[in-house]
Amino acid sequence: MNLAADSHGFLSPTGVEITFLLVGLVTFGAALVTVTTRQLVHAALWLVVTLGGLAVEYLLLTAEFIAWVQVLIYVGSVVVLLLFGLMLTRAPIGRSPDADSGNRWVALGVAVVAAAALIWVVVDAFRTTWIDLDGAPSGSTEVTGEALFQNWVLPFEALSVLLLAALVGAIVLSRKAKADKEGAR
Repeated sequence: MNLAADSHGFLSPTGVEITFLLVGLVTFGAALVTVTTRQLVHAALWLVVTLGGLAVEYLLLTAEFIAWVQVLIYVGSVVVLLLFGLMLTRAPIGRSPDADSGNRWVALGVAVVAAAALIWVVVDAFRTTWIDLDGAPSGSTEVTGEALFQNWVLPFEALSVLLLAALVGAIVLSRKAKADKEGAR
């Protein structure tokens, strides 16, 4: 009886699978620190680690285009926008006592319910979905571009408008606070 040398089962993971698991654990840990830290700037920097970890996971799944989009848009643009928002609104740099509202248990309960609902919806939606192995790889630029520009143009543009509105809102809030401060003198 001769088993194929390249057959891998659940108990014999490959190097890519081990790396995927380790990067996933680091990403999960960084995400936990992002939402539990009381320092806003540190939360933004841990968000960079979290989003960078997701980009590495995409690379391990051979979705290079999505990985670079993750780095350029989320790590580059969103985090820079968040940091500019913190600077323009003059958010506290150190520990912020008002960053904790005391509703951690309620927030944890809502997070668990939301995660369970999301898992249930995804499992239910993709229960009978099969991957076509004969076509182009699912993470290739061609397939991603076709899906993006055929099915996801409106949400993509809505996200860009949302980011623009957040930037304008941060500028308006900082100007209003500055005008109020100068008016009080």
